[in-house]
Amino acid sequence: MASLKSIKKRIVSVKNTRQITKAMKMVSAAKLRRAQENVVAARPYALKMGEVLQSLTGTLEGDLHPLLEKRDAKKLLLIVMTSDRGLCGGFNSNLCKAGERFLKDKQGEFESISVMTVGRKGYEFLKNRHTIHKNFSNIISKPNYQAAAMLAQDVIDGYLAEDYDQVVLLFNSFRTVMSQDITFQQLLPVVPEEQGSTDEAGVEYIYEPSVGELLAEILPKNIEVQIFKAMLESVAGEHGARMTAMDSASKNASEMIGKLTLQYNRARQAAITTELMEIISGAESIKG
Repeated sequence: MASLKSIKKRIVSVKNTRQITKAMKMVSAAKLRRAQENVVAARPYALKMGEVLQSLTGTLEGDLHPLLEKRDAKKLLLIVMTSDRGLCGGFNSNLCKAGERFLKDKQGEFESISVMTVGRKGYEFLKNRHTIHKNFSNIISKPNYQAAAMLAQDVIDGYLAEDYDQVVLLFNSFRTVMSQDITFQQLLPVVPEEQGSTDEAGVEYIYEPSVGELLAEILPKNIEVQIFKAMLESVAGEHGARMTAMDSASKNASEMIGKLTLQYNRARQAAITTELMEIISGAESIKG
């Protein structure tokens, strides 16, 4: 049986750990509130931007912009967006495993597959499994539109240079505090919306100043907006996952403290009983 001193040290250590996990939960809860507000504000804009663009491109004939060019998909770029920090349960590992399965499934369809990681955890997971085309760290923890625009420009430049023919973004969509949805979103090429038998199918649009100039502005902007929304979704999901993980860790620490306290009391009681038995035995020997 462990000594009383070692058990007491373990109890103190677990209590210190519980204080840390409780503090991390509170910090994540505060950050989650702000991140969730940002996601809720960004979703309608990004959704409408995608709808407008798909509706616009669906009414046009021919490739009026290089980002709409239809070409054989021989080169794939997968952008894996994770967090820079851990201690958030399976938030990063589940996403990376989904990305790895996706890459294995696509090996027969593409001549070459490139991987871009956004976030340190994704890079650490995939660097020994696949060749990392580029890595961007320390930009996801505090998402801003400038970082999203920089990523979008890098992706667009590579697509225009025909370094890859298809771009897919992998990220965690925030659903609730306890759950996130692993999402694959095709960024390039832009897939036109199929026009159904609605009144809008036969509508003709007048473009000002011109279709080409309009697409030159809205297509890159759409990529920026979709990447920025994915960053906000990922950050909100990260804080939700960390909050849940730290809450679970705090509960486990409390249970462990209870078990160690019971073990300590039993060991202390056994030690007291042993001392009493020794005193009684000594007294009996003196009488004898």
